[in-house]
Amino acid sequence: MSLWPKSRKARRRLTVLLAIAPVLALAVGLALYGMRDAISLFYTPAQAQEAHVKAGRKVQLGGLVQKGSVVKHPGGDVEFVVADHRSTAKVKFHGDLPDLFREGQGIVAQGAFDKSGVFVAKQVLAKHDERYMPREVSKALKEQGEWRGDGAPPPAYGAKTQ
Repeated sequence: MSLWPKSRKARRRLTVLLAIAPVLALAVGLALYGMRDAISLFYTPAQAQEAHVKAGRKVQLGGLVQKGSVVKHPGGDVEFVVADHRSTAKVKFHGDLPDLFREGQGIVAQGAFDKSGVFVAKQVLAKHDERYMPREVSKALKEQGEWRGDGAPPPAYGAKTQ
């Protein structure tokens, strides 16, 4: 019993299929290889810490800006802390922050962690009105039990409790 079909038409179809399959597999592999740096994963500070994100890997970091953490330096450098319920991440940014950026607000920063674990942001996005929060941030906050819903006060991360 032979693996090749007896029909000439079926053998031709199988030959064409066997010729196209490796070319198609190579094309898919090259496309995925080319897009590996275009994917930007979203993390909260706790998720980034658990995932041990490599230094230099482009990611999005989202959470709430910790109260009292914003430090503006001469020359346009800004440092602040992004927090979720379980962890915090220090963020450095050079440039103009969005008008709606403020402490206690949800943000998404795009950039990469450096070797010392500080997130160096290339872009900072802030919510645009009181009802909006990026989907990734609200989903992550809901998963962590931190979702406050409409009208709830922002959490006081890092505040001393008595």
